[in-house]
Formats: sequence, C-alpha cells, structure tokens
Amino acid sequence: MESNVRVRFAPSPTGPLHIGGVRTALYNYLFAKKHKGTFILRIEDTDQTRYVKNAEQYIVDALEWCNIPFDEGPGKNEKFGPYRQSERKELYKEYADILINTGWAYYAFDTPEELDAHRKDDENVGKTFVYNWHNRAKGSLVNSLVLTTSEVTEKIKDGNNYVIRFKTPQDEILRMEDEIRGNITIDTNTLDDKILFKGDGMPTYHLANIVDDHLMEISHVIRGEEWLPSMPLHILLYKAFSWNAPKFAHLPLLLKPVGKGKLSKRDGDKLGFPVFPLAYVDETSGTISSGYKEDGYFSDAFINMLVFLGWNPGTEKELFTLAELVQEFELKRVSKSGAKFNPDKANWFNQQYMQTTDNKVLTDLYIPILEEKGVHAEKKFVLKVVESIKERAVFVKDFWPLSDFFFEAPTVFDPKASAKNWKPETALLMTEVINILLKIETFSTENTEKAVKEWIAEKEISFGKVMQPLRISLVGKLAGPHLFDIINLIGKEESIQRIRYAIEKL
Repeated sequence: MESNVRVRFAPSPTGPLHIGGVRTALYNYLFAKKHKGTFILRIEDTDQTRYVKNAEQYIVDALEWCNIPFDEGPGKNEKFGPYRQSERKELYKEYADILINTGWAYYAFDTPEELDAHRKDDENVGKTFVYNWHNRAKGSLVNSLVLTTSEVTEKIKDGNNYVIRFKTPQDEILRMEDEIRGNITIDTNTLDDKILFKGDGMPTYHLANIVDDHLMEISHVIRGEEWLPSMPLHILLYKAFSWNAPKFAHLPLLLKPVGKGKLSKRDGDKLGFPVFPLAYVDETSGTISSGYKEDGYFSDAFINMLVFLGWNPGTEKELFTLAELVQEFELKRVSKSGAKFNPDKANWFNQQYMQTTDNKVLTDLYIPILEEKGVHAEKKFVLKVVESIKERAVFVKDFWPLSDFFFEAPTVFDPKASAKNWKPETALLMTEVINILLKIETFSTENTEKAVKEWIAEKEISFGKVMQPLRISLVGKLAGPHLFDIINLIGKEESIQRIRYAIEKL
C-alpha cells in the first residue's frame, strides 16, 4: 500500500464536466480511498477569458451525484487553501521570480507580431518555429538572455509587455516513469521554452499546476493523456525548484462509439446519448444539454459503466459496488490504449442495477411519474406493479409504457393483434372465462390460473385461443407480465369489466 496518498482532480470551470473528466475524478477518488488517502478538488481558473460562472458549482454537484465527493477543496477542509487558482495568483509571481533568479527562466519581450513574423519566415523555408535553445540567445529575439540587466529593468519599468519563459536545458536525455505507460525518454533539445507567467499577472497552467501540487503535497498526479506532452516540462520544473516530483499516471482517451477520435458532445447529440453527468444550462445561449441523472440513469450504474472505460479488474466480473471498486482498483490495470464508449453498454449497466435496486425505492421513484399523469394509486398496489414489470425496464421512465394498463383500462385494442386472435367464437369463450372468474371465492394468481387452465383442458381447445384474446381484453395488446398476475392485481371486478368491454367492442 502507498503511504500518505494525496491526489487532486483539477478541472477548469469553462463549462459542464465531460464524462472524460468524471472518469479522471473517479480514478483519483478510487486510488485515494484504496490507499486511505485524500481526494482534493482544485479549481484551475487562471484562464479568466474562458471562465463560466455556474461551472464550478456544476462540478461539485456532479461529484456529489456520482458519490465521489472531495475531501479537501473550496469551502471544505481548507488545510492547503485557497483551492481556486485565481485566489492564489500573488503566490505564483514569487515562484516565477525564483526561477528567474536561479537562471531557470527568463523575461521575453517579443510582441505577438514579431513572433508571427518569425513563424512566417520559418514556414517559408519549410521549418516550424520553435522558441528554445537554438534561437533564444540570438539577437533576433528580445529577451533577458540578450539584453543587459538595466535594459530589462527599463523595459519592465516602462510597462513593456513581457512573459516569463522556462529555460529548457540543452543536450539532456530526460528519463521519466509513468505508472501506466512505463519508461519514457525524451531529448530536451526537442522541447520549446514554454511560457510560465503572462504579462497580465497570471501564471500559465504549467507553473500554477506545479507550484500548487508541491504546496498541496500531491503524491500522485493522475490525469488525462492530453497532458502527456507536458510531462517533461513538469518534471524539469520540479528539478528547477529542487523539489521531489510526484508519481505521474496518464489515463487513456475516451473514444467515439464509431470510428476514431475523442468522444465529444457532438457524438452524443448525433447518436442520442448524454456526455455530461448532469443536465447543463448554458447561461449565455440558454441551450440545455442532457445529463445521465436526468435521463434516468442510477449514479451507481453510471460509475460502474465509467470505470470500465480504461480499467479492468482482471476477472469476468462486471458489476461492482463503489466499495468493491475501491478494493479492486489498481493503476497497473489501467489500459494505455483509448477506450471506445458504448451507449448500449451504459443502458445494460442501468438495467442490471434496476434488477438489484429495492422495489420500495423504485416505487418511490415511480409514484411522481404516475401523479404527473393524474394517476393516484395506493403505494402497496404500485409496489406490486413494479415487482411484476421491472425486469423488462432499463429506466424508471419505462415503467409507464410497461404498466399503464394496470392503472387505466384499455379503451382501444391493437388492431393487428385483435384481427389475428379475435375469432367469431372468441366472444363465447370470453363469456365462459367471466363465469369461471365469478365462481372463484379465494381470488389469487394460483387459483385463477388453475381454474382457467383446467377448463381449457376439459374443453380440449388450444391455449392460444383463450390466452391471447384474454390478454388483449385486459391489456389492449399482446404485452405485459404473467397474465394471471395481471388478473390478480387488478382484481376480479375490474378483470370481468374489461373482458365485457372487449366482447362489446371486438
């Protein structure tokens, strides 16, 4: 077991949380809980141009719904706070200055226009412009490596725009270890001198991220594959500060259900499935994006589905409780290759959870749906209905089309089923069924089934001749659970009334 595990989920509040982000949070949570560690939420809002007001609350609500709440974060156990980067910005300048003073970083005064000109010049000769060891100390670029100290001071005093760039070491082979991908080596000459601090007084992701991870004593950085190219810079930053680096693990991408590429909202819109845990209202456009919660998924089923997108337990078992996932989860069982999202599998997980969910819980979820439809039924009756239909449902919202006939007698009958099963002699047979039902004193599934089947055997007629029209009379179509369960549930009087109505109509 790892000791003193501290992991963080660090989203940017730029909109709703994508399920890829939820999976990152889930893996961090499971890893932390497995090792009796701490799961931290940090809001990385340094990019104020893309900040969305309701996004942070959405992230918190999504984690709560998924039952993976954070232990430390904004407004909760703020041991290493604040946990919003925008509230820590004074801090980052100090660390940027340390790198300047130790020679690991430098001021760069190049204007966007000048850099564009350099890019175009390189493109004209078939090259890609890279700001690093091969050109940073040449006179064509304007930075503190070519200017004198007094020139630099003067430029800053005059309010010239500047950035602080990392001075990537030259001619080094960097050897790194990823918990999922193993050994990675990179030649530092291929890296560019990334911007660490911007002229607007805000750090870039790279500097803020490293400083916060160090100060918050993060032991493991578990994040998406898209951050893999940043790993060399981050390792070098730890070295520059003489800090111990955490262990890194880069998770595989979530892929589209069809073809290649990263799963996007467009895929969900096109194929009709949500890509967000909760429904999201865009405050500027007013558009509403669907969510797993509102679409009727159980949060446990959603989490169970999500964990398998990139991880496997090494066994055939597919259904886990959250506590079991905490026990089983290991980073070494996370795949390197992308995981293809399968909406049908998400439905399958929900259906499995439906079967194991207590019928009383399902009844409580169904009653508001019934009331919306103007149906006021006794809870005891609804519970029995739920018991009889739930195995054919994927969502609670499926209950109504599967059970409407329990609450409302059919007034129209499936024309195709009626034409095929209602013959000239059927009315007579149904009248006889009414007489049998009238004679039954102790009305139960077993007693009605026994009485009707004995009569059919005595008459030497086929079961289909009776059972199919009887089902049509009670349900309006050839659907529904066990026929005698329906008769028992709706009761003797209601059953007889429905059969009489069918005789009259058909």
